[in-house]
Amino acid sequence: MGQLSLTIRQKSLAAALVALLGAAGVGLWVWTGASAARLAAASPKQCLVDADTRSGILSGMVHVPGGAFDMGDDVYPEEGPLKAREVKSFWMDAHEVTNDEFAAFVKATGYVTVAERDVDAKTHPELPPEMRRAGAVVFVMPNDVDGSGDITQWWQYIVGANWRHPGGPQTNILGRGRFPVVALARADVEAFAKWKGRELPTEAQWEWAARGGLKGKPQHEQPKEANSWQGIFPVMNTGEDGFVGLAPVGCYKANAYGLYDMIGNVWEWTRDIYDGDPKRGVIKGGSYLCAPNYCMRYRAGARQAQEMDLAASHLGFRTVVNSD
Repeated sequence: MGQLSLTIRQKSLAAALVALLGAAGVGLWVWTGASAARLAAASPKQCLVDADTRSGILSGMVHVPGGAFDMGDDVYPEEGPLKAREVKSFWMDAHEVTNDEFAAFVKATGYVTVAERDVDAKTHPELPPEMRRAGAVVFVMPNDVDGSGDITQWWQYIVGANWRHPGGPQTNILGRGRFPVVALARADVEAFAKWKGRELPTEAQWEWAARGGLKGKPQHEQPKEANSWQGIFPVMNTGEDGFVGLAPVGCYKANAYGLYDMIGNVWEWTRDIYDGDPKRGVIKGGSYLCAPNYCMRYRAGARQAQEMDLAASHLGFRTVVNSD
């Protein structure tokens, strides 16, 4: 959490968004906001029904063959240069770890997540008192923005937000057992993986799996078979893909390896640290908040840094088994 102040104050909203806002933009929000609310209420709470009845360590996983590829992309500076990588075959969760699966882990172990604990003032003296209380960063859709690019207009640190209450204390996950579990720090997902006898994927494993065997230059277009943002981020989401927020796992077509939601829905933790910084990890895949006008990270080659001990409402994970 040491870099929270910097992270939530980045100035990264595209200039094009400023031009699109104003009276017309507000009018669009009034219309689409009501539509979005109706769509969210009507959205399914479960999509994929697991057909895998195997027991043991590989239940719910799919086999990813090994291979060689050029890792990375060229849309944002942190994605390049391309690097030659070779990956051995491994097993990977077919979809993101769900609320039900994480709840089973907590019930069995009594584990308390990072977002459910107050922050130690000795390790984070730079944080104001309100940000030392247990909580997580939550996306809150604004009615409009001032055009400054200050992301605190839509990202807020909310005390009491955690995996059980991903939007804050007034929210819960009742009836959402098949949604990806979110609001977890790196230590939380590592604890779950260890309990399952598994690991987090490396960045190379994750990207190779997300490509689904596709060779050559990665695609940059906004994918149709993924939960991302349609419209003007952050004030208008038309929900053309069927969801205006998180989707249950498996609502979109799996890739060629049988993996669901590798792109979009939630960012996913990997095992790698970000560019040698032990306080930050690499996350992959983008989320439902990625839009063409902002955060074009709905791509296998996209990557982003995430503070190891900062939980967020659009960040989840899946696990791997490194065995043929």
